[in-house]
Amino acid sequence: MKILICEDNRLAMKTLSVVLEREGFSTDIAIDGNEAISLLQQNDYDMLVVDIHLPYHSGLELLKFLRSDLDKDTPVLVVTAFSDQQQQRQASELGINGYITKPFNPADLVKKIRSILNK
Repeated sequence: MKILICEDNRLAMKTLSVVLEREGFSTDIAIDGNEAISLLQQNDYDMLVVDIHLPYHSGLELLKFLRSDLDKDTPVLVVTAFSDQQQQRQASELGINGYITKPFNPADLVKKIRSILNK
């Protein structure tokens, strides 16, 4: 299974990548919204793990692009340091499959991803 990680914090990105690859997932990394859009146009992913706050295009803008422009229902897990009710509501309206706040327990992250992908 191939997962796109959209995360601008290098430590969080590396943690996500190592944890997921250790669990047998293949990962691509985008450090900003422009890079994520480019990768989404070129590849099909089984899931996206997206930070809300990204340079150039926010995680919410990426969700809009994925759902509207690309017309894909790829599962999306939002991982963010900011647990803002309005952003959670907006993300839910855009059809996210899960929401987890940083710092996260790697085992909880993997469990959440596996439960989303098994639906």
